[in-house]
Amino acid sequence: MKIVGLTGTSGSGKTTICKLIQEVYNAKVINADQTARDLSKKGTMYLDCIVKEFGNGILYKTGELNRKKLANIIFSDNKKRENLNKITFIHVVDRIKYEINTLQKEQLIILDAPLLFESNLNELCNVIIGVITDEKTKIKRICKRDNIDKEQALRRIKVQKTDEFLIENCDEIIYNKNGLDELKHKIQELKSCFL
Repeated sequence: MKIVGLTGTSGSGKTTICKLIQEVYNAKVINADQTARDLSKKGTMYLDCIVKEFGNGILYKTGELNRKKLANIIFSDNKKRENLNKITFIHVVDRIKYEINTLQKEQLIILDAPLLFESNLNELCNVIIGVITDEKTKIKRICKRDNIDKEQALRRIKVQKTDEFLIENCDEIIYNKNGLDELKHKIQELKSCFL
C-alpha cells in the first residue's frame, strides 16, 4: 500500500487533481475536509466539542453546524482557529488513521488534506504532492464554491501554508494553471509517485 499526501491552499484545485489520479491509477481517496464534515454532524462527539469551545451561536436552529458562521469566526481570530484545529486534529486524524487501516489491501491511497503538515498526517505518507496556483484563481474558486466575497477568500488564503513552504516541504509540486490537459500530462509524468 502506498499513501500519497495531496495538499495545498483552499482553491488550488486539489479535488480536481484527486479525481484525475483516482481515474488514472484506481486510487482510493480519503478527503480530510469530507471526513471533518461527516464527523461534525448533529449528535457527534466532534460537534459537541466544537460547540463547547465556540458556543451554541455556531449552530442552526436544527442543531446542525453553521459552517459559514464558524468560518467567519476562525478566519478572523488566529487563537480561535488554533483551538478549532486542536479539536479537529484529535477527531479527524483518528478517523483518517482508521480509514487507512480499513484500506490495507488497496495499492494506492490519496490523502487529500489541506492541513496535512499541521495535523502531522504527512508522517503517514510515502510521497507528498503540493498543489499550487495563482492567488487570483484561488480567490475566484473559493468565492464561487463557498459563496463568499473576495476579502473573506483572501483572509482564508493568508492563514494557510505559503507556496514557498509547499515547494520546500513537498516531494513534488503540481502547478495548476493551464487546465485539465496539462494536469493529466503532469499526473502521467508523476506516475512513479503513484505506482
